[in-house]
Amino acid sequence: MIDIKKLRKDPKLYKKACEQKGCVIDVDKLLEREKGLRMSKDSLQRIATEKNRIGKVIAQTDDPIEREKNIKEMALKKQLEIEYKKTIAKLEPQIKEMLLNMPLPAHPEAPVGPDESGNVEVRRWGEVRKFDFKPKDHIELGRHLGIIDVERGVKLSGARNYVLRKDGALLHQAVLRLAHDHMVAKGFEPLTVPVLTRKETFIGTGWFPEGRSQVYEVPADELFLAGTAEVPATSLHMDEILPEDQLPKRYVAQSLCFRREAGAAGRDTYGLYRIHQFEKVEQVIICRYDLQEAESWHQHMVANAEEILQLLELPYRVVEMCTGDMGMAKYRMYDIETYMPSREGFCETHSASNLLDFQARRLNLRYREKKGKLRFCITMNNTVIASPRILIPLLELNQNADGAIMLPKALHGYMQGKKWLKPE
Repeated sequence: MIDIKKLRKDPKLYKKACEQKGCVIDVDKLLEREKGLRMSKDSLQRIATEKNRIGKVIAQTDDPIEREKNIKEMALKKQLEIEYKKTIAKLEPQIKEMLLNMPLPAHPEAPVGPDESGNVEVRRWGEVRKFDFKPKDHIELGRHLGIIDVERGVKLSGARNYVLRKDGALLHQAVLRLAHDHMVAKGFEPLTVPVLTRKETFIGTGWFPEGRSQVYEVPADELFLAGTAEVPATSLHMDEILPEDQLPKRYVAQSLCFRREAGAAGRDTYGLYRIHQFEKVEQVIICRYDLQEAESWHQHMVANAEEILQLLELPYRVVEMCTGDMGMAKYRMYDIETYMPSREGFCETHSASNLLDFQARRLNLRYREKKGKLRFCITMNNTVIASPRILIPLLELNQNADGAIMLPKALHGYMQGKKWLKPE
């Protein structure tokens, strides 16, 4: 949710944000309705004051003519009160809907572009392996090793499902545990959070209304399955006022994640890249409303994810997202893309977003400054690791000609000392 005061002060900035982020919002109509709402509420307040005054006059007047005059005036005020309440009842949901779809203006230095073609590479790490044999993709390798079973996953649950078996299941858990342990060692508080959460958490974090088509719903319980631990972890302090000296809050949460992936097609439908169920270790930071401090924490989150990829010895690049590819809620956003031979390029494995007070306003998440003033927090989030997507480069880049997989040193302790994955 954007700050309506900032919108009134600089409507051109928000019109520009709508244009850059591809959001169709009539800013002038929103401001007109919001002004009408304020005027109606002010009028309603004045009427309440007048009714109170007239009521006292009626109670103290013995003159029947004067009394009748004031009774008629009271009736008129009541009728006006009804009309203003109708106007407010009509305008409030209209304004709320428009505000829920109003984008946050991007960081002044964010690249401007219509889609992923406008994203800008920031840096790279590692060398992309050149094979002296024809490499297999992760599904071929998984079948050869007996660790990925797509056919039975589809039999159980339909398209875009899978079963990880034997060392595949161990490897999946190994990368998650490595990431989780790394973040706890860096001082992040570990959380175990519900993945079935209320509608308010999705509205609060900005997933609704924009991303509702991607979310599974459980109508009987009025709950929804989260596509990331960002939703419950960021909502943890919804409707709370935090003391300033308790900030920043640094959380790491591992959870199952569910996404419908409606509309995805083409090569994304093959293998483990875009699937309905996966696990993710997510980092969430809630800090004071200080742009410089937030920028520092945002870069810190990106560095945390990079450290995991470096431990896994996987080549990657960091990309700053342009305005048309970052979504309506983001102030600044980076993706980390890891090289995947079967997809012939760098592909997204991590996303890091600074949302300023966009989520905090929707969640009513505030803190009290030492001087007593209430302010909305800044929230941000980033993937630490998501599996089994990360298994794609991990298997493909570490394969031998015979289909055996050499494991990076950081995983040996999590794989019961195994250094290689080989067919039984």
